[in-house]
Amino acid sequence: MNFLKAALLLAVSALVMIAIATPGMMLAQGADEQMLLHPPADSWPGYHGDYSGRRHSSLTQIAPQNVKNLALAWAFQTDQIAQIKSSPLLVDGILYFTVPENIWAVDARSGHQIWHYIYPRSQGEHIGHRGVAMYKGYLFFVTPDAHLVSLNAKDGTVRWNLQVADATKGYWTSMAPLIVGNRVLIGVSGDFDNLTGYIRSIDPETGATQWQWNSTPPAGTPNQTTGGMTWMTGTYDPDLNLVYWGTGNPTPVLKGSTRPGDNLYTCSIVAINPDTGKMVWSFQVSPHDTHDWDAVETPVLVDADFHGEPKKMLMQTSRNGYFFVLDRTNGKSLLTAPFGPVNWSLGVDEQGRPIPNPAKEPAPDGRLIAPDEGGMTNYRSPSFDTRNGLFIVDAHPSYGIYFAKPADGVYGWAGADYGVWGKGVIEAIDYQTGKIRWSHEVGPEGSGAGVLTTDSGITFTGDAQGNFLALDSSDGKTLWHAGSGSHIVSSPITYELDGRQYLVTSSGGVVFAWAIPQA
Repeated sequence: MNFLKAALLLAVSALVMIAIATPGMMLAQGADEQMLLHPPADSWPGYHGDYSGRRHSSLTQIAPQNVKNLALAWAFQTDQIAQIKSSPLLVDGILYFTVPENIWAVDARSGHQIWHYIYPRSQGEHIGHRGVAMYKGYLFFVTPDAHLVSLNAKDGTVRWNLQVADATKGYWTSMAPLIVGNRVLIGVSGDFDNLTGYIRSIDPETGATQWQWNSTPPAGTPNQTTGGMTWMTGTYDPDLNLVYWGTGNPTPVLKGSTRPGDNLYTCSIVAINPDTGKMVWSFQVSPHDTHDWDAVETPVLVDADFHGEPKKMLMQTSRNGYFFVLDRTNGKSLLTAPFGPVNWSLGVDEQGRPIPNPAKEPAPDGRLIAPDEGGMTNYRSPSFDTRNGLFIVDAHPSYGIYFAKPADGVYGWAGADYGVWGKGVIEAIDYQTGKIRWSHEVGPEGSGAGVLTTDSGITFTGDAQGNFLALDSSDGKTLWHAGSGSHIVSSPITYELDGRQYLVTSSGGVVFAWAIPQA
């Protein structure tokens, strides 16, 4: 009897493995440099898909004519309280996605789990998690207590675990790393303490630090500005060999009297040589910020004509309410324009930087500011629609009241703010002029969903009620929607496997894969 039970268990185990695995799936998985430079249709090998940050796909099987037929192919429940903020990675038919302290490897065709890694519960900040990066057959994952963990992609086993910042001082990490050549680039977070932000380059084989670039001076520097956290994943131009990264606000956050001047290099877009870690240029989108408007929103790289001349451009819709177009070869401004209500500046200087209005700094009796502390946009990813020449973003027109008084001190937040009104709008911005070509309202307070566009002419995103949306990229009209049952705080991706295009979205703790039903 015992022998029969054992044989039956072995047979059932074998059947389960066959059921959850696609042929060839358990072979070594890996992302090489060529895949990262030119992702094939069956892959999404980096946080943004490719290095540009455009989140635009050439796939056309899901089109305006048939998107109304889009149906659920599979769903995966994480059984976690934490909401999914990550973008899945897709390599060799396997999706990898995260919430804090968790990574799942899932069959991209069926949604069956292959493995699940759990990092030991830590005391770090569990604000959310953006995803993993892959180099060869290795995954890289940052943790709430500021560690970088390397896993074997095949089975989720740990290769090494490295501390990259001191969580006891107030640092944490939540971003998806960026792989450039043989470098793993990571940033740090920590908004509540007067700390120095930085980007660090780490050897993917050994975990050794290759270089570190500090966005603000080290502790103890006279007249020191602190802050400049590097929360989100940057982008990369392989031709110029430059990495582009956004930096966060200075600290104390809402009180600027102890940090006079521009507070370089906070609230800035910086270009860094990935081989040396040396900054090549910088552009400060919010000089002397006193409203918590990080400039870490995706620096999107676009090669196109600008006013009749071919340009290598960098575009950013910044949290402070302005849309920026820069020449990414040198950081010079090509265009600065608001993409919603902005009342905190006196205009734009000759360098294309907004000029802060001292009368709009937080004060004991309060100041009404547009946008609010959450910003005109935030962590959610925008998209550049290469077919229509539109920069499409989940925007947040809003107002808030900011306070600061001596009792708030000069450490950490050093003040208070309260939102008074806001809404969510998907906006399509003409990058030549900064004008809004079309807008689509998505509900009160805003949705938090990122944006994906495709060559077929569709914009995928979400609304404030937890509906996934497909909009016509030419005019913003709704083509399809489906309720998710929870709030959406992630960005969609798309890929094609076995001749079938999938759209992957998430809300709450569930990942959804959508496709056109097969005949």
